Amino acid sequence: MEIENFVVRRAVDTDAAAVAEVWLRSFTAALPSVRRAHTDDQVRSWFREVVVPGQETWVATVAGSTVGMMVLDGEHLDQLYLDPAWHGQGIGSRLVDLAKQRRPAGLALWTFQVNEPARRFYESHGFVAVERTDGHRNEEHEPDVRYAWRPGKHEPLSTCVK
Repeated sequence: MEIENFVVRRAVDTDAAAVAEVWLRSFTAALPSVRRAHTDDQVRSWFREVVVPGQETWVATVAGSTVGMMVLDGEHLDQLYLDPAWHGQGIGSRLVDLAKQRRPAGLALWTFQVNEPARRFYESHGFVAVERTDGHRNEEHEPDVRYAWRPGKHEPLSTCVK
C-alpha cells in the first residue's frame, strides 16, 4: 500500500519536539509494563539537546506530520519508533530498509524481551537474536535481547532514500 505524501528525510533541529512525541507515544503504547527511566520532559530535552543535533536521526512524515523516527549510531539501529496509529502501514519497513542501505555491512540493535511485536518485526527483516540479558545494563532494568543483521547473498537491499 502506498501512503500519499509519505517522506523519509534527515531530521533537523526543529523536528526534535515531534520526534520526542512519537517516541513517548510509541513507548507508552508498546511497553506499558516497562518502567521508564526518565520523565517526559527529560526525554524531550534529550531529543532536543543530544539526539537530533548530534546523531544520525531520520523522520518519516505523512502530509507534513512526523509519524516515525529512527536513529543510527555507528552500526547500531539505536532507536526506531512509530506513532501507534501508523503501525502496519509499511513505514517501519521503509526505515529498516534505509538503515540497511546506510549500513550495508550490518546492523545491531537492542529491544526488550517483552516487546514481542518488535521482536517479530525485526526477525521478519532478517535480524537474528544474538544475546539475551537480564536487563542489568539498561536503565529500565528490563530483560532485553540484542539482534544483529548481516547482509546475505540472497537479500537484496530495496531502494529507499538517498
